[in-house]
Amino acid sequence: MSDFDAGDTGHDVDYGHYEAGQEHEGLDQLHQAQGSEADYNNQFGVYENDHHAQESTDFSQGHHVEYDQPAAVHFESDDFTNYSHDASVDDHVFVAEGSENAHQAEFGELDALQSRFDSAFAEGTQVHGGEGQFGVAAN
Repeated sequence: MSDFDAGDTGHDVDYGHYEAGQEHEGLDQLHQAQGSEADYNNQFGVYENDHHAQESTDFSQGHHVEYDQPAAVHFESDDFTNYSHDASVDDHVFVAEGSENAHQAEFGELDALQSRFDSAFAEGTQVHGGEGQFGVAAN
C-alpha cells in the first residue's frame, strides 16, 4: 500500500492509495485406514447308542417208568422237570461329530484430497484532479 502526494504542481490533484497482492492457498488431506480380522471356530461332539438284548428259555419235562417181573419184581418211576432261563442286556453309547470353520478378512482405505487456490487482486482509490476525473482502478 502506498500514499502519493503530488505536491504543489499548480494543479489541484488529490491522489489516494493503491493496493495489489496475490494469495496462494493449498489444502492437503490424507486419510488412511486399514485392518484385518480372523475368526476360527470348531465344535465337536460324540454320541452313539447301541442296545442288545438276548433271552433264552429251555423247559423240559419227562417221566420214566421201569418195570421188571421175573423172580423179583422191580418197579421204578421217575418224574423230572428241567427249566433254564438266560437273559443278557448290553447298552453302548458312542458318536463323533464335528464342525470347523475359519474366516479371514482384510481391508484398506485411502482418501486423498489436494486443492490449490490462487487469486490476485488490485484496488485503488479515486483520483480527483483539475483536468479530468478518474474512476476506480481494478483488475
